[in-house]
Amino acid sequence: MKKIVLDTNVVVSAFLAPQGNTAAILKLVLRHDFDICFDTAILAEYEEVLSREKFSGKIYKPDIQRFFEIIYNIGLNIISTLSTVSLSDETDRKFYDVAKTANAYLITGNIRHYPDEPFVVTPTQFLVLLEK
Repeated sequence: MKKIVLDTNVVVSAFLAPQGNTAAILKLVLRHDFDICFDTAILAEYEEVLSREKFSGKIYKPDIQRFFEIIYNIGLNIISTLSTVSLSDETDRKFYDVAKTANAYLITGNIRHYPDEPFVVTPTQFLVLLEK
């Protein structure tokens, strides 16, 4: 089974645009078509960002609760190895390191924040990979 790590921007986008590529990926995750990989820092960021006031009324809270329940039940909690790769935003290191350690795809809307590596892909690129 393919393993993936979702950058927070992908998760937020999936909740805000339920007909887009990010939502399609999230639906596949929720069906357990992929193993979603995370660590405690990633879950903490998801929770912090999804609970921001600016999303109140835009994201249905029971959907967020269901998302976390599923992640806890079917996801893979990864103890990552700290990398030394140069990143433009150090807060992105947790996603990169979990993906690298788990041999997973890192799906992000901010691809420019990461090194040019084949496992770092946009939502659109990931869906194209699935078609092959």
